[in-house]
Amino acid sequence: MNYGEKEYAQPQESKATYYQDRLVEVEKAKTAVKKSVVLAEEMSWELCQQGHIKHLLNEKMGTTANTVDICMQLIPGGSRSGKHCHMAEEYMFILEGKGYSLHWDVDFELGDAYYWKAQETPSKWEWERGDSIYIPPNTIHQHFNADPDNPARFISAESRMFKYMGLDTLEQLENAPEFDQKT
Repeated sequence: MNYGEKEYAQPQESKATYYQDRLVEVEKAKTAVKKSVVLAEEMSWELCQQGHIKHLLNEKMGTTANTVDICMQLIPGGSRSGKHCHMAEEYMFILEGKGYSLHWDVDFELGDAYYWKAQETPSKWEWERGDSIYIPPNTIHQHFNADPDNPARFISAESRMFKYMGLDTLEQLENAPEFDQKT
């Protein structure tokens, strides 16, 4: 049985260079010089919707690391981070201070579109210096410094893999107070 595809399966005039472009990109990547060491002065601070963040490793920094972003966040005494949600899981290690994180589990559906609904009541996770906290994928979360006089500081690592699979999400639901004071 002939479905009519035979006439379309024959080579025709070339209109695309996708394969050739990919070969060139791969060759450039092989010879690109990427950093294995990031110097302290190359780690930029940013006051953003999530708060005070120092980028230790980011895809825009030209490093050999291809699958993870790492930052250090500082929350001033008595303050809090922004509240956000992203598809990727996150891991935190507390360097100094004490506080807690609120996690809202999210029910979601991923089809032609992405829909999510947060649970009304968050779970509370207390932490202090030396603790580590796991934030599951697709969890709304926010961090609070319980000490009114001293900062809390932690390292946070997040995978880029969802981004490379076309499933990256990042939704800012509430800004850190320091960001709102900036504007």
